[in-house]
Amino acid sequence: MDITVIGKQIAALRKEKGIKQEELANYVGVTAQAVSKWENGGVPDTELIPRIADYFEVSIDSLFGRSAIDESRVGMALIKKIVETRPEERFRLAFDLCWDMERALFGDIPSDGNIAEYEAAIEKNSQRYSSILCDQGFTRMGIANRLQYFLLVPEPKDTEKAFFEGVDYTEFFKDFSDQEIFHACVMLHRRDCKKSFTPGLLVKRMDVTFDRALEIIKTLAKYNLIVTTQIEMDDVTQEVYKFNPTASFVALLIFAREMIKTPNVFSYFSGGRFKPYLN
Repeated sequence: MDITVIGKQIAALRKEKGIKQEELANYVGVTAQAVSKWENGGVPDTELIPRIADYFEVSIDSLFGRSAIDESRVGMALIKKIVETRPEERFRLAFDLCWDMERALFGDIPSDGNIAEYEAAIEKNSQRYSSILCDQGFTRMGIANRLQYFLLVPEPKDTEKAFFEGVDYTEFFKDFSDQEIFHACVMLHRRDCKKSFTPGLLVKRMDVTFDRALEIIKTLAKYNLIVTTQIEMDDVTQEVYKFNPTASFVALLIFAREMIKTPNVFSYFSGGRFKPYLN
């Protein structure tokens, strides 16, 4: 490592701050000539380096042109850790890492442990939330014993294209505000999706007419939740249906619940957002 790089870093930081060599010299306790010597290839005495770093509010590593954290190595270390974890434990590990990221986005360097330790410290059926709101995006996290999830949304470049272009929300919400359509979707999400079915399933499970069952199937098919196939049975072609479950419906339930039952107990909350969400 070329230790003389520290002089170039000091010069760059000083100019960035807009201060004179004399000001830095007075803070550190040396002469302006000493600062000039550093910036021209000299090296400060070892005992002065922490004080210089404190003055510029940077790490000692950064004075030597080194990042305190190599982001690429951190990313690869996380990937390696998850890949080397048993498959049945990967989601638990990933959620622990999400909890760490949430606290880091809040600006905290936590001294406490993982999410399991947090859960153990609160009531069995309680729910906690966390949310970081800023002009660069937002997070929403469900923590603890009832429901866990993590959502991170960086600010979109174009809100109109991101949320509204080519999407008819009013039609969607009108369809799913129909109680029978909504309950059919819930029922089919609870069922083994590998099993085919006919309208008779909805007639039996939901106590609707055959024609109404066809209407419900047609509506769900509009959102690619149901696909139609034809089979030959007793020399007769018959239509049967397959259901395509989607995690998006489960996510819809999560955030619809938050709209209905507003979260009020937060572990972390930062309300530093000033721009509209749909700017």
